[in-house]
Amino acid sequence: MTLTGGIAAALLSLALTTTAARAGDFASFQPIGFSADGSVFAFEEYGVQDGSGFPYSNIFVLDTRKDTFLPGTPIRLRIDKENTSLAEVRAQTATKAAPLARKFDLAANPGLLAAFNPITETTSDPHRLTYRQYAVDPPVGGDFTLTLNEIPLSPSALCKDVTPQSAGFRLAFEIEDGKSSKRVVHTDTAVPDSRKCPTGYRIGGVMTFNPIEGDPVHIALVPILSVGFEGSDGRWIAVPASMKP
Repeated sequence: MTLTGGIAAALLSLALTTTAARAGDFASFQPIGFSADGSVFAFEEYGVQDGSGFPYSNIFVLDTRKDTFLPGTPIRLRIDKENTSLAEVRAQTATKAAPLARKFDLAANPGLLAAFNPITETTSDPHRLTYRQYAVDPPVGGDFTLTLNEIPLSPSALCKDVTPQSAGFRLAFEIEDGKSSKRVVHTDTAVPDSRKCPTGYRIGGVMTFNPIEGDPVHIALVPILSVGFEGSDGRWIAVPASMKP
């Protein structure tokens, strides 16, 4: 059978589109919840690894006051077996995280995804995000603006042959509750090995939570871009910022 020019072009376009869609591996983000006092925040990232095609799920449980992981976390799982579904690996990590989820009653305190700026967003600034902390209309309180600056850093020993220059980041408030601010939330001085070989960062979103007792909590969601098998990979980190009312 001979393909006509139009059909052949369409098939070629479909093949190229499918290849492009599978190039790289950018994890999806799913918030799990907060403890009642806002001192704990948990989220999941999940996806299908580029190259191998194996599904993975990672659950992070963060002490928002100390900016450290709780003991026994993160919970990371990749199933290196063909025909394993993403649902299966996610169910397994959820089961492993269930004791912590019950202990801190995370499902009862979902928080608010106050802003979201994924890599698929084409009109927003990837390094600047403005949002409000309450989902009400008319608005209550002023705007908050976060800015992210990438910092050139030397690559780790594991990455020096992969990329000649690595990257860290500095995260700061430009506006807090409608008022000018210069508060720095985070500054890298070295790149943790857990980030693999990072080449860049974005501000991917903000979670907010307002405990009945205690200060509000804002969590900046920062995607890490790193060298992948067929393109840039993306993974998530959460950077807490406690607020004074």
